[in-house]
Amino acid sequence: MNGSRENHQEEQATLWNGPGARAWIEMQSLLDEVLKPFENLLIQEVAAKSASRVLDVGCGTGATTLALARRLGTEARVVGIDISDPMIAVARARAAQDSSSANFISADAQTNPFAPASFDMITSRFGVMFFSDPVSALANLRHAATADANLCWYVWRDAGNNPFMTTAERAAAPLLPEIPPREPDAPGQFAFADPARVTRILQDSGWGEIGIEPIDVPCAFPESELVRYFTNLGPLSRLLQEVHGHTRALIIAKVREAFEPFVYQDEVRFQAACWRVSAHSG
Repeated sequence: MNGSRENHQEEQATLWNGPGARAWIEMQSLLDEVLKPFENLLIQEVAAKSASRVLDVGCGTGATTLALARRLGTEARVVGIDISDPMIAVARARAAQDSSSANFISADAQTNPFAPASFDMITSRFGVMFFSDPVSALANLRHAATADANLCWYVWRDAGNNPFMTTAERAAAPLLPEIPPREPDAPGQFAFADPARVTRILQDSGWGEIGIEPIDVPCAFPESELVRYFTNLGPLSRLLQEVHGHTRALIIAKVREAFEPFVYQDEVRFQAACWRVSAHSG
């Protein structure tokens, strides 16, 4: 089991310091646009709790962290953490450009030696599903939380409720049978799809007052960005790097056709089926 956890941890570090980071950095503006509704939701959550020391886990290129810092002002302490060195470099550059008070840590939140009781709120926008040992990770975050801290995440529900997210790999499967299947509970997009599992993880790591509720959020982006979206993000994008010429063009055409139910004139629209996860450190 430990070997499997170490392998998963190494895989995630390699992915998010390599191809995963390059894709997210290239797609930063589009992803910020698509996920803006969740940024707004987290700002509302943090403001409602009157938080002043916020840790944003899996912050990527920093959009949510920077937005929280803008909302809370310079008297607050807002810190983003991510395992990806390249994405944290972009986040720091964005903070400098905006003269933001946000700070960023390039480290694994699962093992980073946080100062005890240093944050009164811990947030995440799709950044906590990648831990190799989620109980240890959440215990480490609990150590970083004050005695009266709140936790608020948004994570994906299951693939069946998010057909948009798996359209590309399903459409390409007949032409690319080597697309790896999604492993239930393995680190990845749908790792926290099972609310019972999420509850156990939070309980076992010392969190209480756990709340998990479904939320469906409409998301959209320009149709002109659709091909760039699915050729740069997700399992298919990594396999497409090895495919060229006619085969690549055929796969892209087939996948684009499969997305047609989500296209409305010049816009792509889909429902993001998620869980709003909340907990308290007390």
